[in-house]
Amino acid sequence: MPVILITGASSGIGAALARCYAQRPETRLILTGRDGARLDAVAAACRGFGADVRTGLFDVRERETVGAWLRALDAESPLDLVIVNAAVNGGHPSGDLESEETAFETADINYAGALNIMLPSVTAMARRGRGQIALVSSLAAYAPLPDAPAYSGAKAALLAHGLALRAKLRPLGVSVSVVTPGYVKTPMGGVIKGWRPLEMSADEAARRILRGLERDRDVIAFPWPLAALARGALLVPERVRSLGLHGLRFRNRPRR
Repeated sequence: MPVILITGASSGIGAALARCYAQRPETRLILTGRDGARLDAVAAACRGFGADVRTGLFDVRERETVGAWLRALDAESPLDLVIVNAAVNGGHPSGDLESEETAFETADINYAGALNIMLPSVTAMARRGRGQIALVSSLAAYAPLPDAPAYSGAKAALLAHGLALRAKLRPLGVSVSVVTPGYVKTPMGGVIKGWRPLEMSADEAARRILRGLERDRDVIAFPWPLAALARGALLVPERVRSLGLHGLRFRNRPRR
């Protein structure tokens, strides 16, 4: 029975991935998030498909808590696949320069929080010589968004870290893939006011991620037209890149 851990599973891409994997026979899911009610609802839906589901409610920034929980979990049920997905938006509600507090919170959750999940998993998998890790980054890692510099920077760091680890871990039997989605219809994305070209549903994104992981792709980037443009963004002069990114400016709706 494969054991799959998904962080940020209470909504969006994480919840869609949980539902996808739950429909596979004899699957054991470990789902984490910060919203207990939403996480329980996703877990119930997955159990309805016949999956064995366990949940963990915590903040990925809590390094010691997360590390101890992961090590105990892996000792009990060795993890086969870890999908590091928990994240938040950055930026400023009015489109102004984001505050120091927002920037640090975004970096702490999207990058440091990802490391808090990834690194203990890497240690355990490398020791036994098998396992797979997926890091959910963003096309903003290639084409940084002026209205979300901390988000873009954290996702770029995750991309670089993941690809470096892939090369390092492959001889040890551990695979690492980096997922770089474009615009996906999620509650997190729903707070953004702006143009969202080629936006797709979370379920469609989950299906593409699942296929990419099955094929052990180094980078799972989609949709391909937007991915091609994003990956080529840093190869063109700054004035061309700035003009292209101008249409992607956005504002965050105030949180309620």
